[in-house]
Amino acid sequence: MSDLLVIGDEGLWRCGERAGAWSAELIRRTAIAQCVAVDPVDRRTVYLGTRGEGLWRSADAGRSWSRLALPASEVFALAVSVADGTVYAGCEPSRLFASGDAGEHWHELDALTRLPSAPTWSFPPRPWTSHVSAIAPHPRRAAVLLVGIELGGVMLSEDGGETWLDHRPGAQRDVHALAWHPRGDDRAYQAAGGGAARSVDRGRTWLSADAGRDRDYCWALAIDESEVETWFVSASTGPRAAHGAHRADACIYRWRGDGPWETLTGGLPRPLDDMPYALVVHRGRLFVGLRSGEIFASSDHGQQWRQQRFAGAPPAGLRTLIPG
Repeated sequence: MSDLLVIGDEGLWRCGERAGAWSAELIRRTAIAQCVAVDPVDRRTVYLGTRGEGLWRSADAGRSWSRLALPASEVFALAVSVADGTVYAGCEPSRLFASGDAGEHWHELDALTRLPSAPTWSFPPRPWTSHVSAIAPHPRRAAVLLVGIELGGVMLSEDGGETWLDHRPGAQRDVHALAWHPRGDDRAYQAAGGGAARSVDRGRTWLSADAGRDRDYCWALAIDESEVETWFVSASTGPRAAHGAHRADACIYRWRGDGPWETLTGGLPRPLDDMPYALVVHRGRLFVGLRSGEIFASSDHGQQWRQQRFAGAPPAGLRTLIPG
């Protein structure tokens, strides 16, 4: 069974495929789910961040939940380090917490909010605040950590969050997604409100990656583990189209080698009416999740896509999609 965890309007779903048929099980009913992460060592351990009710953990793959004593209630980003198991939680207003014991105890990495740029951070829909929008622990170097602020930029720590380098040159400031290459080398990737960028020097400097793409409001990204320099982003024409009540006018793009971006159309509507909020590579396939709850999958690096048919209705209002 190829499980995926999905955050939708009703809460957290586990979606799976068996013998070609997909089903969806609601494992945590809540209208305020914001982000989710899975322990890479013990995948029964799931963390769920909410807007207003803090952070929750399940140790049994979602059958039961307990609230963790995180000293913040608005959780916007989660990550569990592959390198050492540290759990990270990013919040609004922008604060970053870390736990070395699966969320039982937390300490704030408060040097982040003492960066010189911090007074300028502001989220346009709520300009009096900002939040941690993305957390990317390096998969091999436990001390190396990228954090994105919406809207503030890409911050880099090389000592486990004790100190930080302010917004990295060449990176976008309106951060939506950050990721390291899963092979654990020095390559990192960004999707942002003004475009996309990549780093080849462990996040210290960034290169614009915009050539060939006709939409600049980038949201989700995924990395092809089997090809050295292939990655994907979803993008719309702007925030109003992406998040509004009308057509998203969005596309999926692929970058190979030194680019430029290619628009992926095989089996996908073009443009997409529903925003592709999620991209993930899981068990050799690339999945895209649309706001409608529809999920498409590709087994050939995005060349051709097939819609995954659900036995019932898919999770409406899809916002997040990760391997379960």
